[in-house]
Amino acid sequence: MKIINFIHHLKKDLEGEKPGVKAQLKMITRPRPGHRPFEEAEGKSLKAGVLVLIYPWKNRLHLVLTRRTERMSFHQAQISFPGGRKEKAESIEQAALREANEELNISPESLTILGKLTPLYIPASNHCIYPIVAFTKKRPKFRPSPQEVAEVIEIPLDHLLDSKNRKEEIWKIKDMEVVVPFYSFEEHKIWGATAMVISELIELLEKNKIFLVSK
Repeated sequence: MKIINFIHHLKKDLEGEKPGVKAQLKMITRPRPGHRPFEEAEGKSLKAGVLVLIYPWKNRLHLVLTRRTERMSFHQAQISFPGGRKEKAESIEQAALREANEELNISPESLTILGKLTPLYIPASNHCIYPIVAFTKKRPKFRPSPQEVAEVIEIPLDHLLDSKNRKEEIWKIKDMEVVVPFYSFEEHKIWGATAMVISELIELLEKNKIFLVSK
């Protein structure tokens, strides 16, 4: 019953006014060269759909991320949502589902689409990503593509909601010192565009904490 209520409320929140850029900016690298709102960059950027997949496992609701391989064209070895570039003949939603299937063997037929989060422009690769939020009743039998996925990372949603797991460090990126906010999970530091998307999702989840333990 808790899961049913959770999905109902999250879907309703996704249909309404979302936290948007204000929530995303809480996890932005400072400074972030080339940052622009997606509305300004949308017309000249490449389009990509990413899948924000929620599912129950071990009495907790989880989110799946991947660590990309070194073989990828962009963002090598970084942690990201499953997804990829939109092809001409498909929608953003279809792109997210196709890529998730190719990367992790997630069957589109097993998913319930709940809605979309706010698009986000990534200057480094000139991509505008469109997060598609979905739910599946059972944990998928992930079969990662060896060409694209180095590691499957499954994070409990209540872990992301715990403020002690949000941290900041000063890193040196391209010979410049920057402040990097990130979510800490086991040995992983989830930062950049992935953290910015998660930040908006978390603001929606804050309203429904009571439903996050699936007993």
